[in-house]
Amino acid sequence: MLSNSGVLLRNLLPDDILAITGWPSYPPCFEELDYALRKKGWLSEYFSKPDTKCYAAEHSGGLIGFVILSKTSETEAEFRIALRPDKTGEGFGKIIILTVLEDGFLNMRIDRIYLIVRKNNPGAISLYKSVGFIERGECIKEVNGKQTAFLVMDIYDKQCFQKSEEEL
Repeated sequence: MLSNSGVLLRNLLPDDILAITGWPSYPPCFEELDYALRKKGWLSEYFSKPDTKCYAAEHSGGLIGFVILSKTSETEAEFRIALRPDKTGEGFGKIIILTVLEDGFLNMRIDRIYLIVRKNNPGAISLYKSVGFIERGECIKEVNGKQTAFLVMDIYDKQCFQKSEEEL
């Protein structure tokens, strides 16, 4: 278990997945992200995948989000995060991201963590930049039958720890 600023990260359990699929829908401006929470969403794809850590994020005893960190090579991993729709915008994302980055870089011995984020999600892009992710390119992927534009972002362990030291 990892803890930071009242947010507890632990291994995701099957009961958590059931709870997540029952979360309320995202507001209309984020409705395209809702599939990640549902059956055949991210957890169906990643929960049993080798070299993958799925974290449950709790605050005040309630499940507020989940994170996936899936190794794609010995030294790299893909990052995904989803917050309960009614918990977005409360500062939990940054705390959760920083905690998972530290676990990935220190305990999983990853050198690089990358993600893709929808180009039409400026709040998420700003959040990722605030913790040290850097834009590296763009890509288009099919999501639920629609072509979707994404930014590719990454962070290296040295960047992460340098940014942390600068903030101290």
